[in-house]
Parts: sequence; structure tokens; C-alpha cells
Amino acid sequence: MKANAFLTSLFLFVLSATLLVLGQTKKPLTNDDVVQMVKAGFDEATIVKAIQANETNFDASVDALVALKAAGASEPIIDAMLEAEARKKDAASNAVPADATTSASDPNAQPGMSNSPPEATSKFVLKEGTEVKLKFRDNLSSKTAAEGDPVNLTLDQDLKVGEVTVAKAGAAAVGTISQAKKSGMLGRAGELNMRLDHLQTGDSRVKLRGSKGKQGEGKEGTAVALTVLFGPIGLIKHGKNVEIKEGTPLIAYVDQDIELPPLK
Repeated sequence: MKANAFLTSLFLFVLSATLLVLGQTKKPLTNDDVVQMVKAGFDEATIVKAIQANETNFDASVDALVALKAAGASEPIIDAMLEAEARKKDAASNAVPADATTSASDPNAQPGMSNSPPEATSKFVLKEGTEVKLKFRDNLSSKTAAEGDPVNLTLDQDLKVGEVTVAKAGAAAVGTISQAKKSGMLGRAGELNMRLDHLQTGDSRVKLRGSKGKQGEGKEGTAVALTVLFGPIGLIKHGKNVEIKEGTPLIAYVDQDIELPPLK
């Protein structure tokens, strides 16, 4: 009995020493370590626990398994070794970054770059023919205006698509004098016409025209005959010249569909 107790104590001492050394050096268990424990007489339960408690680096090839069996390793010991290697592979596959797996499946993906599509920016279509309420920013007169002069306007009311604002009141709009004639002899009245160009909202330009229905293509389709539009009342002054005061309203129309982002 004393001999058995001594051998058991010796086995535990050797096992403890082995585990201590392995823990200090952090050297993973190998096939040779398992064979040494088998030849030293450790029971299979103890060897299995040692395998489960330590890092491992086992050779699980067919030749290596045959060699283990020949060295006396039992099937539970070999099973524990195989399970340890399987856990290592599972842990390694779970630790692969998402962009690395994407790169492996997509040869065009760049390392460190997400391959998911960027979030699309919501845009709203401002339809052709939409009414745009403007007002003149400066005084105009057929007496002083000349063909080609710029006409400065501003948006009088927020421009919306449904309930979404795509252009705020005060946004700048631009036109060009297309015809200007001052009043003449024999009571001839002055004439003043302009061509609408665009409304600026953010980084976008909304092309404008002067009539609700599209009248042909190109610049001529956007012309506005101011003399006819406003009539003589309050406009024909100083020898029947056409006079337009700052703040006078003007209705324009969107010339073509355009996608615009919402404004906050």
C-alpha cells in the first residue's frame, strides 16, 4: 500500500512539475509530450485533463496518429488531441476580420475597405413645369437696360417637393435682358424682355423658363416679355419707358426634371 501511495505521489509530482514547466514557458503540448506522459505511466484521464488545460500544437496527420497508437496512447487521449486541434481551427476562423473574408470572396475588394455599398443620399425629383415664385432684386428700366445685361432675382417662397424643401426663399436666380428699347418719337412705348436662366440652390442649378408649357427648345423658349406680362399700369412711366421696381413678383417654371437633396 505504501508503495502504491508513493508511486501515486510521484506521478502527481511529475505531472505537476511538467504542467508547471509548460505553464512557465508557455510551450504548447505536442505529440512527443503526450507520448512521454504515456510512457511515464500517467492514466488516460490525467493526460486528457492536461490536454484540455494547456495550449496545444498537435500533429493530426494519419502517420502521427498511427505513431501515437503504437506508443500506447488510448483512443480517449487521441480523441482529446483531435478535439483540441478542432477548437483551435474554430477559434481562428471566428477571429478573421470581416473585411478579410470579403477580400477573399471579392478579388476587387481593397484591404481595410468595407465592400458594402455606401448609403444612398436621398434625393427628390423637382418636376418640369413646377411653378417657381420669384421677385426682382433690382430696379429695371427699358431706358437704361441693354441686351445681355444680367437680371438678378430671388426666390420669394420655399420651393418644395411634397413636404420636403429643396430650395429656400432668398435663393438667387438669374436672367438676362434679351431685348430693350426705350420709348421713342410719336408715342412709341419702350420694350423690355428677359430670358430666364437658372435658380441656384446649394450646389445645384435649376433651369428655368418663362412659360408653363414648353415652347420649343433652347434659350428662346425661356423668354419673358415683361411689357406684356405686367401691362402698362405702374410700369410705363417717364415717357412710356418700361419700369420694374425692386421686389416686383415674377412667376417662372422649372424647365426640366432635376434631382435635389432636401434642405434642413
